[in-house]
Amino acid sequence: QVQLVESGGGLVQAGGSLRLSCAASGNRFSFDQMGWYRQAPGKQREFVATIARSGTTNYAESVKDRFTISRDNGQNTVYLQMNDLKPEDTAVYYCNAIRIPLGNYWGQGTQVTVSS
Repeated sequence: QVQLVESGGGLVQAGGSLRLSCAASGNRFSFDQMGWYRQAPGKQREFVATIARSGTTNYAESVKDRFTISRDNGQNTVYLQMNDLKPEDTAVYYCNAIRIPLGNYWGQGTQVTVSS
């Protein structure tokens, strides 16, 4: 059974940085795509960033130039370096991994809180 475990969330002041990590276990394959999504209170879950096995990345406009996604294919781990954090970045951040056609997997989420 595939499990994704996030870590690295916490409380930070505006302008600060955090680095999220997501480690996969229980899989014998590498993922076609890994990424991060977030959900703020009262809002729908939204896309943050994804990275393909090839290294191709995509970012939401709201985080472009502030966040950097990277992955270690050998370890099936994905990271999100978040710089210049803003109060509107406050949310639960979820790791996502896709293996076609086997499945679309989600972690439990890690809280990121940015104080003004």
